[in-house]
Amino acid sequence: MVKVVRFHETGGPDALRFEDMDIGSPGPSEVRIKVEAVGLNRAEAMYRAGNYPVRPQLPSLIGYEGVGTILALGRDVQGFALGDRVCVLPMISQGEYGIWAEEAIVPARILLPAPPGLTPAEAASIWMQYMTAFALIEVADIGIGDGVIIRAASSSVGIAAIQLANWAGAIPIAATRTSAKADALLEQGAAHVIATEEEDLAERVMAITGGTGARAAFDPVGGPYVETLAAALAPRGILFIYGGLSGQPTPYPHWQCAFKGLSMRGWVASEIWNHPHRYKNAQDKILAGLAGGHLKPVIAKIFPFDSIVEANRYLESNQQVGKVVVTM
Repeated sequence: MVKVVRFHETGGPDALRFEDMDIGSPGPSEVRIKVEAVGLNRAEAMYRAGNYPVRPQLPSLIGYEGVGTILALGRDVQGFALGDRVCVLPMISQGEYGIWAEEAIVPARILLPAPPGLTPAEAASIWMQYMTAFALIEVADIGIGDGVIIRAASSSVGIAAIQLANWAGAIPIAATRTSAKADALLEQGAAHVIATEEEDLAERVMAITGGTGARAAFDPVGGPYVETLAAALAPRGILFIYGGLSGQPTPYPHWQCAFKGLSMRGWVASEIWNHPHRYKNAQDKILAGLAGGHLKPVIAKIFPFDSIVEANRYLESNQQVGKVVVTM
């Protein structure tokens, strides 16, 4: 029996329950891992609350990003051995498996060798954030001098986007609700910080870019504010929507798109990892960035496993700058 986290009803962090479970042996193409650490994601919070596109089948396991050590191999598993330290990537539907647990069964296809030299917290904080933010490199092809608006910039994906923009020679413009996190975002590499509840974003971006506008905007919030983001973009700019945290309908900013030839594009990281050649390219670039010091996971706070409810409360408080991690 191992300790796992499940929820029997949708709701807030208090819906999470510790339970003892016999998780059995790995099936064909699966492995059993001893979990070292897990990185928390907003998508998991939305799933637990019943606000995610995939509805939970209750009771549900939860958790799909982390790092651990292989304890057992199922039939047909190739490329891995007992004792290997591996990253678990969130390449599965939520609830199908769950790694908020002391030990877990996962498909071998969602594993990658853990990069050397990283702490458990760092190794649990790589792939979701950098694969998501990689849209700026693969699709927008940002480069020297391009302005990049990064909304919810203090999130782990936001900081990953700042790092990728800097590596590409672009100008990361961090957008955050108030100026409370401005100094922290500047320390994380943002070239400029705009407090969207305190100043006019489009006006500031135009001043920063000499009237040209930004090459891209990267937004996990959606809602009516996309009109403002579109107004701040340069001709033929790209507005990425990679989440729906606002909970409001997201309009199509028709006239801004029409007059400036903008693209408004949905994005999820699975667009990369569902295509083998794109997945390998992104892996190689991200690993090179980690090895060269251009990319480095930023950990906001680490919680012990028995405080996973508190960790989720902290995630949803919006206090963090970086990734919230739970260690086993």
